[in-house]
Amino acid sequence: MTALIRYQTALLLRSQRWLAPLLLYAAFLGVGVRSGQPVLDSLGFTAAGLLPVTAWLVRICVTQEPPAARTVVAAAVGGQPRAHLASLLAALGCAGLLGTAATAVVLLISEPASTDHTVQVPLLSAGLAGLLATACCALLGAAVGALCARPLLHRRGWSLAATVLAALLALVTGGSPAKYAVAGLVTGSHTGTVHVPLLPFLGAVAVAAAAAALACRLTSVRG
Repeated sequence: MTALIRYQTALLLRSQRWLAPLLLYAAFLGVGVRSGQPVLDSLGFTAAGLLPVTAWLVRICVTQEPPAARTVVAAAVGGQPRAHLASLLAALGCAGLLGTAATAVVLLISEPASTDHTVQVPLLSAGLAGLLATACCALLGAAVGALCARPLLHRRGWSLAATVLAALLALVTGGSPAKYAVAGLVTGSHTGTVHVPLLPFLGAVAVAAAAAALACRLTSVRG
């Protein structure tokens, strides 16, 4: 599996198709994150922006191989599900590295204080909460990408429209782990209280695992 993930990651990097989601994320952060802003607000903004970017990276990874190449890889590694899982993990890993780097930058440039700048926020706890919120959004983004691309949706137009809609719903729908994690950071910033989103993180892991299992299972049927 490690070799498969390296192979999928190398395909992604060499294709340069990652440039578009990277630039989108950079532009998103450039608009919403400024030096000296309250750290929890900026961490919430950073985490939320990663969700659609992760979904986009997943769509790229699961469709970047020609059908003939996918067949050869599947035959070499013991089946389509294993090869498909590697593409999902490669996209999630790249998104995780991107989110971690963005979170680190936010921690360096933001002010460790509440929204009204009257209450000090512990930077270590804020960093942990930010990383978990980022992980929640990356996992939900991976789930969205897995469910809105091959093998469930093959047509590019329908796949793209479903990805955009599902990513938006994952951020605004009540009960979504991503929304809960981001809202915890933003509301905690008002009082200077850090809410570590452990339960949302576990929920995001469960959702992402279920989506990946379904997508991988269907690769044997729908390709």
